[in-house]
Amino acid sequence: MDWLQRMNLAIDYIEDNLEHEIDYEQIARIALCSVYQFQRMFSFVLELPLSEYIRRRRLTLAAFDLKNRKNTVTDIALKYGYATPESFSRAFQHLHGLTPTSARNGGTQLKAYPRISFQITLKGVVEMNYRIEKRDAFQVYGLEDVYHYDTIANQQGVSIPEVWQNIGQDGKLDRLCGSATDDWWSEGDFSKEIKPVFAYDSYKFTSNTTFPYLIGCYKSENSQVEGYTVVDVPASTWAVFSTLNDGNGSGNYDLGTLKNRIFSEWLHTSSYNIVDGGNFEMYGRNQDGHEYCELWFRTEEK
Repeated sequence: MDWLQRMNLAIDYIEDNLEHEIDYEQIARIALCSVYQFQRMFSFVLELPLSEYIRRRRLTLAAFDLKNRKNTVTDIALKYGYATPESFSRAFQHLHGLTPTSARNGGTQLKAYPRISFQITLKGVVEMNYRIEKRDAFQVYGLEDVYHYDTIANQQGVSIPEVWQNIGQDGKLDRLCGSATDDWWSEGDFSKEIKPVFAYDSYKFTSNTTFPYLIGCYKSENSQVEGYTVVDVPASTWAVFSTLNDGNGSGNYDLGTLKNRIFSEWLHTSSYNIVDGGNFEMYGRNQDGHEYCELWFRTEEK
């Protein structure tokens, strides 16, 4: 069974259970991956969190049900998993722009989000450059926190971009850069273009709805790691993709498009699977002064 079949069978399960509790573990079993991996693939390809897709589909069906005046608002709310009519009404109004009661009136304009399906589309006009690297185990260290998958925010409600901004303003980023030795790139066998601070995420299980994220550095022999979290990176085969993907070094820094292409084009046509266990975002500047990012995914041969 190929990647497309697995993803579409997972969607079948979701659609069959919109009126019931949806078991994320079951979705993952159908797709033959972890819960986190499925959510990540889904969001990269659809540019929409899985939970938001489920919410939109339920509220689309709820709008249809409201046209049947035999169903009370309370009945419909419970049918689609809302604990109270008030919580259902808030969610419905947020999506459709009007209350469930108003939606019963003729001539009202509602939104419908159709069921999705994964299909092969003919692409390839733009080449997709990547490389495979096999590396022994090493260590990284830095500032660690846990983030919620849907909001990409920590328990304090601070998003990852905001965290980067904050540590840049309060001096923590500069101190982290200064903790790395001058020869870290040589010891770690990295390009001199790569900056000392990078992001490492999803390297351990926290929950089905959260993931760990480390803003850190490569741990060399003389790195100053006191006060930082140290994380082991196992020996792995990595698929490495760069935002410098147009062949002339102009630096098209579009991570969203790159991630979409990795999961919608490269993954189901390559001889590798992307596996759990940690992913890197490494940031660089090429000789022409263009900023770029490399995405490192742990892989295994199919």
